[in-house]
Amino acid sequence: MSQSREFDIILYGATGFTGKLVAEHLTRRQGDEKLRWAMAGRSLDKLEDVRASLELDSDFPLVVADATDPDSIKDMVRRTRLVISTVGPYQLYGADLIAACAAMGTDYVDLCGEPAFMRQMIDAHDKTAQKSGARIVFSCGFDSIPFDLGVKALQKGVKARFGKASPRVKGRVRALKGSYSGGTAASLKASLAAAAADPAIRDLLRNPFSLTPGFKGAEQPDGDTPAYDETLGSWAAPFVMAAINTRNIHRTNALLGHPYGTDFAYDEMLLTGPGDEGKAMAETVANSNPLASADGRKPGEGPDKAERESGYYDLLFIAVMPDGGSLSLSVYGERDPGYGSTSRILAESALCLLKEDKDAKGGILTPGAVFGEALMARVADHAGLHFTLDETS
Repeated sequence: MSQSREFDIILYGATGFTGKLVAEHLTRRQGDEKLRWAMAGRSLDKLEDVRASLELDSDFPLVVADATDPDSIKDMVRRTRLVISTVGPYQLYGADLIAACAAMGTDYVDLCGEPAFMRQMIDAHDKTAQKSGARIVFSCGFDSIPFDLGVKALQKGVKARFGKASPRVKGRVRALKGSYSGGTAASLKASLAAAAADPAIRDLLRNPFSLTPGFKGAEQPDGDTPAYDETLGSWAAPFVMAAINTRNIHRTNALLGHPYGTDFAYDEMLLTGPGDEGKAMAETVANSNPLASADGRKPGEGPDKAERESGYYDLLFIAVMPDGGSLSLSVYGERDPGYGSTSRILAESALCLLKEDKDAKGGILTPGAVFGEALMARVADHAGLHFTLDETS
């Protein structure tokens, strides 16, 4: 990547709700990082409003770019080393941007949780990105940074403790306070509409190895049915983000040369508590979808600052060894997952890719394939996301 481009980062989608939060974080961090950045979006007037709200200088650069105008997207991409995109659903608005980044060797991070679209982009642009050196990293927010890096860090601890990776890891959401973003809900609805119209997309959405073309691993646990977890003494329900996190984690394993093994099994579930009450809650969760509600937030809408700051999430990853040994890792995120945490994680992922992980090879990648301890340190210091290996297991 040429260091001579005009900007280090262009934030595309800066006028949206999540985009504004990312812009706030970059504004706070620009002095420490000596960052050359700009904001981009469809409307110059709205970009000027965001610039004023952040108290940025009147000459702070703004870029007009529109997903319906491919030339404007190409012009934006050639001016910067990296694009952060918060413009979704990505399957509706992201294809031309990813194609341009892959062709021009421009790095890219986003919040995409749309596995069928991601597979289409892998098939179409992975080889081009490898050749140009563009690092295109999907899912750099609540999905899938805490989960993908959580499994990676846990497996590192497992190898140190047991001398080999664990073939079975369980991801469990112990607690979560906050809301999913309107953009996430819109992406799910777009994915369901695409699946209804195309049997091939339905097949991709059902396949746990949909992001690992040419590889199909072991049979995976059933994460779609309520189950009692004897080890934790709690009922567990399907977790709405498992559909993207599990696929990213399997792709990470494949991209890294299967350090977790070719027979690796992984699932994610939401803990609902013990006894009849926990069982009833698990069954309720299994029969509902918080992202599919017509009453949920729309793209561009979100919680106020007090709601964002009071949110949190608490995750547990348990590695189970064939001889019965185990090791666990906890991941705790300050602020609500869909907005307050995600916006900071996304911004720090972009900064880490440019600075600490600048030698990573090109391609369409996953967070776990690119990031590791450098990003974990960044998000602990600047995004309130903490990874803790249980040394007492």
